[in-house]
Amino acid sequence: MDRPGPVQVFRSVEDVVSVLGQELGPTAWLELDQARVDAFAELTGDHQWIHVDVERAAAGPFGGTIVHGYFTLALVPYFAASLVSYEMPGARLNYGLERVRFPAPLPVGARLRCTVKIADVSTASGGHLITTRYVMQAEGARKPACVADTLVLQLTSGTTP
Repeated sequence: MDRPGPVQVFRSVEDVVSVLGQELGPTAWLELDQARVDAFAELTGDHQWIHVDVERAAAGPFGGTIVHGYFTLALVPYFAASLVSYEMPGARLNYGLERVRFPAPLPVGARLRCTVKIADVSTASGGHLITTRYVMQAEGARKPACVADTLVLQLTSGTTP
């Protein structure tokens, strides 16, 4: 049985720097069923048939429905919570995405898990900019379903960007 590693707790920027370049994880598996995909389609208005029309998708290029790329990307916080915990003073702000790729389609019904790597830590206005790479891999797949480099601004306590 696959067991996820312990959550890495960061209490300072130095703690983050100490794991620079190391892979953390993987997480436990998460199954992505059609009901979740349909709920995402309702929420976003993205009803493209390759995601929600089971009959049509069965005859399509992937042999079934596939998970939205943006739904996969939206799972970053879900997976992050079981890998890392930032317990530093000061606010953390989503600053953006450096790079996002969807190298392989993710079939509905697949099990997905994630690893994390702190790719960079740099000084920024009001604090530190932390670049984290998330790699989401479907069980048995050769290529990842999603690779995303996120940017988080960790503010020094009491500062604003």
